[in-house]
Amino acid sequence: MADALELDVLWDEFHRVVNMTSQELAAWLKVSDADEETEPLPEHAGSPTGQHVLAILQKRRTDLTEDDISVMYEVVDTVEAETDPSLEPTAGEAAAQETERRHRLMTLGHDPLRP
Repeated sequence: MADALELDVLWDEFHRVVNMTSQELAAWLKVSDADEETEPLPEHAGSPTGQHVLAILQKRRTDLTEDDISVMYEVVDTVEAETDPSLEPTAGEAAAQETERRHRLMTLGHDPLRP
């Protein structure tokens, strides 16, 4: 397991990049997983990573597992890479591409439209 200082930094970084509340994320996972044909049970909606992020948001720092820590690193790295200003779409890129990127990030608990 990570040492206490490293865990403190990770905890802060995770909560910085995950800017949606657990209620917002749970609602988004339900909406994003719904389609015309089928709709999963509410507690199973969303990707496994999205569900894991939701579970982490509902935990205390002292209750984190190795799997939680691994997912936290993954989420921080992914959000930071996806929100890199050098990767911002140009004016000529399709709005659909930006919408897809936003939805992908929201599945991890990060809404890029929030400051």
